[in-house]
Amino acid sequence: MFKGKRSTILVCLLAMVLLGWMSIGKVNRLVSAEAKSQYQDLQLFTDVLSIVRKSYVEEVPLKDLVYGAINGMLSSLDPHSSFMPPEMYKEMKIDTRGEFGGLGIEITVRDGLLTIVSPIEDTPAFRAGLEAGDQILKIEERFTKDMTIMEAVKLMRGPKGTSITITIMRESFDKPREFTLTREIIKIKSVRAHTLEDGFGYLRLVQFQEHTAEDMQKALETIRRENGGRLEGLVLDLRNNPGGLLDQAIEVTDAFIGEGLIVYTEGREEGSRMRFSAHKRETEPDYPMVVLINGGSASASEIVAGALQDHRRAVVMGTASFGKGSVQTIIPLSDDSGLRLTTARYFTPSGRSIQARGIVPDIVVKPVEITETKDGHFREKDLKNHFETPEDLENRSAEPQAEPPGKFSLDPEDKEDYQLMRALDLLKGWQILKGINGHAA
Repeated sequence: MFKGKRSTILVCLLAMVLLGWMSIGKVNRLVSAEAKSQYQDLQLFTDVLSIVRKSYVEEVPLKDLVYGAINGMLSSLDPHSSFMPPEMYKEMKIDTRGEFGGLGIEITVRDGLLTIVSPIEDTPAFRAGLEAGDQILKIEERFTKDMTIMEAVKLMRGPKGTSITITIMRESFDKPREFTLTREIIKIKSVRAHTLEDGFGYLRLVQFQEHTAEDMQKALETIRRENGGRLEGLVLDLRNNPGGLLDQAIEVTDAFIGEGLIVYTEGREEGSRMRFSAHKRETEPDYPMVVLINGGSASASEIVAGALQDHRRAVVMGTASFGKGSVQTIIPLSDDSGLRLTTARYFTPSGRSIQARGIVPDIVVKPVEITETKDGHFREKDLKNHFETPEDLENRSAEPQAEPPGKFSLDPEDKEDYQLMRALDLLKGWQILKGINGHAA
């Protein structure tokens, strides 16, 4: 009986071994087939390269062909992955330090057309009236259809004082219009700040550069000094901020949040899966905040707005942001060129991906032109034989003021910014309600 059982066990073991060999053979065949397919694809590329080098009407340097092939490969992935030849890679590193030569616009590719994400303030593009969403149809005489971002940047940059003509199409235009701009050395001051009214500060982040977080802290200290050490509310303006360095966006957010997740990223490689959290050190006081965004707010500025919104640290106001929810890694290559490759998606603390959606404001406020009108109503004091108040009897010449005078008054430019005025009104209302609740307590 035991002999029969041993025979049965032996047969089963032999069958398992045979099945294992068959499985291994099947896997090896699959791997071999995949490797063969990859080899054939690479062989196709080298065949085309050889034919072009041998038979093209003019001789083309091999490096130009390789660079062209890399450009084509990356442009087929997404609008933000690109190849940077040595000269462009060098300029990119200069960009993050806040100084470069050009027109002053951030661009992307949308539906095969170069599109302005936002003009940078106080640059030739900004002064010429270019706007977020404008489509660049031509650069000089070259059409931009299917042109890569790097090609466009190379065409638009040049020596200071030289002119360039670009053709722009906008929804409100009945036909394309030409804009002739003079190139300048673009020096970007990433942080601008001032006091709006007594106790209320304004902080604008133009883009995220190497020292943005540090400069922001200095600006906040200046505002506090102007207001005797107090800050009752802050408007953080991220409108037309095209983004920049991820680490600076995290540091800026960390300044306003004492704890919790700021942003996390997910990608194929382990190194692209990261989580960034806030720290309690040097956190700003919990004063009311309004964050202004619009369609020109992209990338790093969306990280800041999304985190502050998810943590209920600030009210987000304005219009929906651009919707760039991907992370690009800059990879240096052996010949001093560089690769800008999309390696991850980022998510707000609550798990939202804003890719192609944007940050939706808590309060939607569209930009409008403000026209001041006089109040045409009669008031009690305009009626004949009206009663005087005791104060008026003591000092008839005293004209009542709409509000008590303060150390600071709004700049005319601020008064014309409807979205900013709505943000300030919200902060002041917040402060009034806080005072009422405090009095009731």
